[in-house]
Amino acid sequence: MQLQKQKGFTLVEIAIVLVIVGLLIGGVLKGQEMITNAKLKRVESDNAGIAAAMFSYQDRYLQLPGDDNGAKNRFTVYEDDADNGAGNGTIGDGTDWDMATNTAWTAGGQETLKFFAHLRAAGLVPGGGKDSTRPTNAYGGQIGVQDGSLGIAGHVTIFGAIEGPIAKIIEARLDDGNGSTGRIQSVKIASGVADMDADADGDAVYSDASRYNMAFRL
Repeated sequence: MQLQKQKGFTLVEIAIVLVIVGLLIGGVLKGQEMITNAKLKRVESDNAGIAAAMFSYQDRYLQLPGDDNGAKNRFTVYEDDADNGAGNGTIGDGTDWDMATNTAWTAGGQETLKFFAHLRAAGLVPGGGKDSTRPTNAYGGQIGVQDGSLGIAGHVTIFGAIEGPIAKIIEARLDDGNGSTGRIQSVKIASGVADMDADADGDAVYSDASRYNMAFRL
């Protein structure tokens, strides 16, 4: 009687499959880590770039972008007093970083919109001088500027809609780990809203399941 040969995998074959699966999983995890690190670096470099552009403008024209009350005469793209800021040394009033970008300009107003427009007119960031759109950060939120957000003294950049785990890493790397103190403060976005006004308070503890608007002191 002929014995039927049993079919199946040998231990060596199973070991090879497990090694391949392990390598694939390790590659995916490493890839995710690289993407996360790249986005973190972009947030940090975007913030540093905005600060550098603002201080370059101030050094060149002795005015702050957005607040520049001589922009009309300084740049040929502007023809109206509505293109000027107030010239009082502050950008915005601590409440308006996310003002609608289609808001009509008035003389001395809408400085948080004019901030990026004036930088573009000066050639310090790409784009045209009448373009007041805000840049988008690595996590899809907008980047804005205003004075005194969350009670922070001076001007801040605000990075919108940062994921909780990332906000926690940024806070730990660059500040004191507490979202309600220091040079970086954050507010959890609830129902699409996060109060970043001058009299609002930051959230001390970050939740991995939430997104945050993060204010960086310039």
